[in-house]
Amino acid sequence: MDTRYLRSDLFPEIEPYETGMLSVDSRHTLYWEQSGNPAGEPVVFLHGGPGAGAAAAHRRFFDPRHYRIIVFDQRGCGRSRPYAEITDNTTDHLVADLETLRRKLGIERWMVFGGSWGATLALAYGARWPDRCSGFVLRGVFLGTRGEVDWFLTGMRMVFPEAWRTFIAFGPEGERSDLLGAYYRRLIHPDPAVHRPAAAAAWSRYEAACSNLIPKTGEPGTLPRADDAASLALARIEAHYFMNDAFLTDGMLMTEIEKLRDKPTVIIQGRYDMVCPIITADTLARA
Repeated sequence: MDTRYLRSDLFPEIEPYETGMLSVDSRHTLYWEQSGNPAGEPVVFLHGGPGAGAAAAHRRFFDPRHYRIIVFDQRGCGRSRPYAEITDNTTDHLVADLETLRRKLGIERWMVFGGSWGATLALAYGARWPDRCSGFVLRGVFLGTRGEVDWFLTGMRMVFPEAWRTFIAFGPEGERSDLLGAYYRRLIHPDPAVHRPAAAAAWSRYEAACSNLIPKTGEPGTLPRADDAASLALARIEAHYFMNDAFLTDGMLMTEIEKLRDKPTVIIQGRYDMVCPIITADTLARA
């Protein structure tokens, strides 16, 4: 799941003091950057999607006087290469990449900040490397369960029936019993004439429409365009992860939560978040 809208109530805009590209295997190279206080408390920002990519606004969640802010683009999206690539792109790969980046930057322990899919990745990383985490900030919690994916694909029609009708009308009626599979086949198709309409005109617009209770259709740049490259990465990689149950055993993160009970954690959740309903954050908090 994705949140990329600009905000005016964050810390002032800043530029990175260091950027780089990190080769994590023979195929993938990740973009990373550091901003804020080089001697400050390290915090790593995990963007949503999967596949949304990071943005300049993500630096602004943190007080630059206090934090050493690390932002990076996960495999296949943003400034990482190859673009929109799903080969060797799984949750285990992303967890390993995060640890590789920590070692690259010489950080002993860092705070992990994740929103939406970033919260999923934060918990998966923490379960694998708890001693490397000083704490967590989790926003708009998503845990990658089949129930959450089903809610995204069909449940949100209860609140956004118009957007859902457009979403399912994209393909032939005979394919609607397997909506995810129908989209996935188009999104991984090599022909742009096939994957671009599925990515921007349908999947990404549906997600964008359901991300706001007050429609933003009148604001420029808030709905994906058919030629928007970022929409392809978001839609293709999300569908890839959804088809594979986020590469997690259903409920796996909740069973691993015991490893993180001693970690200071803050959960921030909008009650009317439709893409990531509050029930997931409540379940996590109670656990």
